[in-house]
Amino acid sequence: MAVEVVYRSSRDLERLFMDKAEADRHDKMLELAEYLADVLQKAVPSLTEQQVEEAGIYMAKNRDVFARAFKSQPDALSELINAPAEPVEQAEAAEPAEAQAKPAKAAKAAK
Repeated sequence: MAVEVVYRSSRDLERLFMDKAEADRHDKMLELAEYLADVLQKAVPSLTEQQVEEAGIYMAKNRDVFARAFKSQPDALSELINAPAEPVEQAEAAEPAEAQAKPAKAAKAAK
C-alpha cells in the first residue's frame, strides 16, 4: 500500500494539493479575497455578500494585474478587460490540474 502526502488549505478544506507551496498560495489568495470583500462591502454597502465575495476572489486571483495598475500602469487592466469572462466557480476549475490532488486510485494507476 502506497502512502501519499496531500496538503489542504486551512481556508478551503475541500480542496487538496500535492504541493505544500501551492496550498499556501491558495490559502493566501483566499485570505486576500476575504479582506478585499470586507473592503468592498464597506465601500459599496448595496452589494450582496455573494457579489463582494466573487469580486474579492476575482481581484485576489488577478492581484498581479491590479498591482501593476495601481503602480502607474492603468493600461495593465486591459489584460482583464480583453480576457474572456469567467464566473468565479469556473475560474477555480480552470486552474492547473496539478494544483488539485488526484484521488488515491488515480495516483495508484499512474504508478
